[in-house]
Amino acid sequence: MRSPASTPRRDLTVTEDWRSGARDMLVILLTVTTGGVDAAAFLHLGHVFSSVVTGTMVLLGVAAGTHDAALAENCGVALASYVAGVVIGAPLAARRAGRWLEGWRGRRPHAATVLREIWPSWLTVALALEFCVLVVFCVGWELSGGRPAGAGQLMLLANAGIAMGIQGATVRQLGEVSTTYLTGTLTGVIAGLVTGRKPSGLERSLGIFVALIAGACASAVVTAYAPALLPLVVLVPLALVVWFASARFGPRPGWQDPG
Repeated sequence: MRSPASTPRRDLTVTEDWRSGARDMLVILLTVTTGGVDAAAFLHLGHVFSSVVTGTMVLLGVAAGTHDAALAENCGVALASYVAGVVIGAPLAARRAGRWLEGWRGRRPHAATVLREIWPSWLTVALALEFCVLVVFCVGWELSGGRPAGAGQLMLLANAGIAMGIQGATVRQLGEVSTTYLTGTLTGVIAGLVTGRKPSGLERSLGIFVALIAGACASAVVTAYAPALLPLVVLVPLALVVWFASARFGPRPGWQDPG
């Protein structure tokens, strides 16, 4: 016979498992936006990346070696704006509701706080800020007719870099998860498979790879044939993440600590 005392704890475990799965789906969805923004930046904003900093640094070296001032300028803007995005997003996303209480001697972490840590509320705030930055990007894109040039191109590139920097710093708070720099993720998956050890979060990692390629493909097709539709590619996935995280994460009204 099942003990009544065990029921709340079992319900808590189910809830935590559900939230972990939902978190992974949100991370995958975020990567669609990453692919869309990166593809648009590479194809139409100076052949540099807005989030792949390693690639942009290599291109900066290429620009220096080939005396390509235009490429160097684009790389500089992309790198500086990404750094600015991290500076903006990291302190915001790192905040933890309830953490200061847990620092008190003898205080046990509240179960609601533990669940909240699966997706802290300040991550949603930071992603909402990224959404606002990308809205500005999309307005500029539309005003340029999908063919930015000159100063307008540099402004859009800076905007994209800031947005990706905010996202990279935000998702980093979830642990060994990334939606912007995936070389380490791919290395971990391959190394785990060849050594016979299933990598942690394998399904999530595979989903992230597919989402990145899908977002980039959609961006390439849209910017080539219907550039006015690019905002759908970059904004809709992020908007869904912000909406779902706002609605579903965090303790529900009247939720009691089963411990």
